[in-house]
Amino acid sequence: MTSSQDNKVFRATTTAPVNIAVIKYWGKRDSTLNLPTNSSLSVTLSQRSLRTLTTASCSAKYPAVDELTLNGKPQDIQSSKRTLACLSNLRSLRQAVEAADSSLPKLSSLPLRIVSENNFPTAAGLASSAAGFAALVRAIADLYQLPQSPRDLSRIARQGSGSACRSLMGGYVAWRAGSLTDGSDSLAEEVAPASHWPEMRAAILVVSAEKKDVPSTEGMQTTVATSTLFATRAASIVPERMAAIETAIQNRDFPAFAEITMQDSNGFHATCLDSWPPIFYMNDVSRSAVRLVHGINRAAGRTVCAYTFDAGPNAVIYYLEKDTELVAGTIKAILGASADGWDGPFYEPLKNITDPGVALDQLDSRTVDVLREGVGRVILTGVGEGPVSVNKHLINETGDIISL
Repeated sequence: MTSSQDNKVFRATTTAPVNIAVIKYWGKRDSTLNLPTNSSLSVTLSQRSLRTLTTASCSAKYPAVDELTLNGKPQDIQSSKRTLACLSNLRSLRQAVEAADSSLPKLSSLPLRIVSENNFPTAAGLASSAAGFAALVRAIADLYQLPQSPRDLSRIARQGSGSACRSLMGGYVAWRAGSLTDGSDSLAEEVAPASHWPEMRAAILVVSAEKKDVPSTEGMQTTVATSTLFATRAASIVPERMAAIETAIQNRDFPAFAEITMQDSNGFHATCLDSWPPIFYMNDVSRSAVRLVHGINRAAGRTVCAYTFDAGPNAVIYYLEKDTELVAGTIKAILGASADGWDGPFYEPLKNITDPGVALDQLDSRTVDVLREGVGRVILTGVGEGPVSVNKHLINETGDIISL
């Protein structure tokens, strides 16, 4: 490297989205490579609502050890085998690029400084690790100017956080479990772009912003080891549902999409309850959200919304844009000013709605009361695109971290 580059700071910044699975990933057949026991499928959510912003930089002037700062707090990279695996894989790919063109700067040999900011609570059941690792991998890939496709990079992101491989793409994304022991066929594929079914919307009812009682990795290990329902779900139920929901997405068939989504969420949580000791991710507020969705569908006389729950109590309620008043309007009527979040681009259609889509006296009164007391925030969003490269850096030209 020339002397003029000795103190140069190389930077690249990307945003990455949250994804919410409708066919759940739960259980690993190889914990080191993060290989799943079953395939999964998710909806990538709009970054106008939820996103991780990450700047990856490298410079000869940095300390010799790679650094990561998340939401203003330094992280211990050296104790995170998952993070180290991602960095090692990305460096190897950069080394191959440098070997093919000797005129390129040797970025692979320089220490990394990575700064990441979420605009949502970390470890609160909102797939923060998925967006985080997707942003990290995409930002470093951009920094290193790697030629690999998002599909190729998904193998690397998967090693950081399983569901992160799905956040490298927009729209409707499948994570194929694969069968090879080296994990080379365990990767993400876009089933359909956001533009195929752009009317998909989601209302996230944030029940708790606290960390979950049982971390996902620990919960998976317990379920795989002890649940009698788990093996059947992975071997036969999920493959059938994957095929069915991909067909529903291709046909833009919301009732079919909704039914499969709700059934798979219920099945996933049944395996958690069937674990020993049992694992409870849902709570009374979560179960009230389930009753609300069934109540709205019953009152509407058709399936207009669907619930799903990841490893946490927050409800994600899917619906189509044309049914915004019916679904989100009813939620707004229930929660009103008792919940934050009634703003942003997806709130626009609700601004002037004063009456609920479904009369509240048609719903179970206890369900309404529990939701009103237990939901602190609403996030209105919809299907969105994959990672986006941006010029708003979290590290300045001299390598210093910029506070947001």
